[in-house]
Amino acid sequence: MTINITMAVLLAGLYSVGFYLLMQRSLMRVILGIVILGHGANLFLQVAGGPPGVPPFAGLSAPEAMVDPLPQAMALTAIVITFALTTFLLALAFRSFVLLGHDEVQDDVEDRRVGTTAERNDLVQEAAP
Repeated sequence: MTINITMAVLLAGLYSVGFYLLMQRSLMRVILGIVILGHGANLFLQVAGGPPGVPPFAGLSAPEAMVDPLPQAMALTAIVITFALTTFLLALAFRSFVLLGHDEVQDDVEDRRVGTTAERNDLVQEAAP
């Protein structure tokens, strides 16, 4: 069994858009990116599961005609995890909006200062004989 080109292009598009949105500074775009990545993962699991077949009950049909239930179970688990993560991130974004008045992620000034100090120390150590 091989994946058709339409599904491969659709999966590539979903993952590309999801990762692009994850790299943005707006929290709502990050949340949308995670949701789109979750949908891409669910679609990938369904495509990997193969075409529909008969239910996997022992003794009712030939083993070759049965469908594997594991990708379907994993897709249901991924749906629940994506939903829980989405609601948690929405709560965090709402709290950030209430406290700051916007959903833009700010630069961490202290992190930049520590990085600059570390770079300065590396330069001093390289210059020392």
